[in-house]
Amino acid sequence: MAGRNEEQGLQDLTLLGNQNTKYLFEYSPEILEAVDNLHTKNDFFVKFNCPEFTSLCPMTGQPDFATMYISFIPDKKLVESKSLKLYLFSFRNHGDFHEDCVNIIMNDLIKLIEPRYIEVWGKFTPRGGLSIDPWCNYGRPGTKYEKMAEHRLMNHDMYPEKVDNR
Repeated sequence: MAGRNEEQGLQDLTLLGNQNTKYLFEYSPEILEAVDNLHTKNDFFVKFNCPEFTSLCPMTGQPDFATMYISFIPDKKLVESKSLKLYLFSFRNHGDFHEDCVNIIMNDLIKLIEPRYIEVWGKFTPRGGLSIDPWCNYGRPGTKYEKMAEHRLMNHDMYPEKVDNR
């Protein structure tokens, strides 16, 4: 069974294994790095859950906290996880509305890895007694993934979660 090595795209990574990581405190999409998908013949989901996502309200400057769920079906590239962690951390002092955050994350990942399918769901903790949970998705145009994206969007809240506290 083949493992990842330099011939498989890891030699260009700058963050994985780097003990001198610099944490960025402003939105930094350039920190994202990709690695080769070694299983391009297979459809499979990669799911990332970030329970400590933070950003700032663009109007008040108050912090917003969320669990960010990112799921995608890769094509030729995968997002490298350490770069994704640092990228998500870079939203810490970024002022944007919840809906903007999920769409920005999705669009940055589409640009980086050109997935077959992707969805991003931000489950934000309540402020003022109201939680906001934006969800967005994308399927590659002209493929079955475009149809999948439409189906998942139209059926996203058919079985809403029970929210009792966060």
